[in-house]
Amino acid sequence: MSERKLPIGIQTFEELREKDYIYIDKTSFVEKLVKVGKPYFLSRPRRFGKSLFLSTLRSYFEGRKDLFEGLEIAKSETEWKQYPVFYFDFNVGDFSTESEFRNSLSLKLDVYEKIYGIRNENAKSPADRFSCLLQQAHEKTGLQAVVLVDEYDKPLLNAVGDEALVDTFRKILKTFYGVLKGEDAHLQFIFITGVTRFDKVSIFSDLNNLNDISMNREFSAICGITQEELEADFVPEIEAMSEDNEITTAECLAELKRNYDGYHFSENLKTDIYNPFSLINAFFNKSFGSYWFSTGTPTFLTKMMLDIDFDYTTLEEGIDVDSRSLSEYRLNATEPVPLLYQTGYLTIKNYEKEFRSYTIALPNEEVKFSLYKKLLPLYAGFPTDDKKIEIVSFLKEVRAGKVEEFMQRINRIFASAPKPTNQKQYELNCQAFVWLIFKLMGEFVLCEVQNGKGRSDAVVWEKDVIYIFEFKMDGSAKDALEQINSKDYAIAYKDDGRRIVKIGANYSSAERQFTEWIIV
Repeated sequence: MSERKLPIGIQTFEELREKDYIYIDKTSFVEKLVKVGKPYFLSRPRRFGKSLFLSTLRSYFEGRKDLFEGLEIAKSETEWKQYPVFYFDFNVGDFSTESEFRNSLSLKLDVYEKIYGIRNENAKSPADRFSCLLQQAHEKTGLQAVVLVDEYDKPLLNAVGDEALVDTFRKILKTFYGVLKGEDAHLQFIFITGVTRFDKVSIFSDLNNLNDISMNREFSAICGITQEELEADFVPEIEAMSEDNEITTAECLAELKRNYDGYHFSENLKTDIYNPFSLINAFFNKSFGSYWFSTGTPTFLTKMMLDIDFDYTTLEEGIDVDSRSLSEYRLNATEPVPLLYQTGYLTIKNYEKEFRSYTIALPNEEVKFSLYKKLLPLYAGFPTDDKKIEIVSFLKEVRAGKVEEFMQRINRIFASAPKPTNQKQYELNCQAFVWLIFKLMGEFVLCEVQNGKGRSDAVVWEKDVIYIFEFKMDGSAKDALEQINSKDYAIAYKDDGRRIVKIGANYSSAERQFTEWIIV
């Protein structure tokens, strides 16, 4: 049997259906949305299928019955009306300056003015032109218009760091989207998507009737792939991947879950969501690689984590937040947690109904190790694209029992990195750097990093040896080793059978390096 066509990079429903790509049927959500309401907003991380779902809505409202044959919605839909559809894709366009942004928006409106004509020649602003278009489309077709907006927040996120430009874009978009409330009589349906949730006192303050379904449990699987969909719709791909990696089907499913599953977009924790972009790329390459993260990480987000001395250890332990913290984000905020959730680096792991509080943490191994790799050079003081730090080098030295070389490699990185003027921040960054090295080594070996709560700082399990590390700041290596012995950290491994190696090391804040270590 020939391999099926995987929709990598295909975000258009029409192309996907006409060219026989694999499609996970989400049309039941279309039917539900159309029946129960009119103006919607959906937040999901990038590469999670928002564009494809919006394209599905577009084909539905354009009356493309032929594209929906065999799908769930075809069982009940009978009218298939052809509404005037206004589709604004902000994935495309130049948002580097105000003039370029206005020009990009103008070009989008030009397309529809050629179709429906300009009602009022005095309409010069994007908002006025849009208003006239909605009226004209209704009058010309006899049907109310449908407005679909993909990645509404892309211009704003691109401008982060330039407060004046962000404010300019915000004002333009505020008046533009405000039209949707003023022209309600001419509108049949509205669906807006983005990564970040809207700030209700800003862009959408005039459009305060939007129904935000981002955390609605009924729509938690509107984007992404569920466990049931994975096992029902990707059987040939799972079997091929299992064979190519010489593992069983059960082992393949477990590895897919470990790397790409774990997302929850409501308090309904029973519905696990897989990252569709990573899953499909993994099937195509027959490899459990890192795909989603490599498509681009907002530099301002990782920089924000460093600037506020973010407690990186909480990424795995979990962060307790209320629903408001997850649903609101202001572009001038200095708290990264809401944006880490909205962009997909953290997800809901627990919900306490009594307190209406959530615990959010890293969703899976792909995100965990990719984020740590992104943070590692930043904490060392290097540019984000620095290639000097290769975690494999650390791993090979530990595996070869070369602890001396392992410690010296860390010191060489400390010595070559730019030194910040803030001494306290530098010390905290060094601690984070060492912590991240051990966490990243955990991608390849069993590695446990503790958080200073009465247990050793790090334990590395290798085939024939267990390494126990303890670090001191401005103390002595002897004190670090004494702590390993006095608190009997090794007792947990006495029946393991492997050789135990203890490493006590001291970091000097004055010399900005490890000045001594003892290996026993």
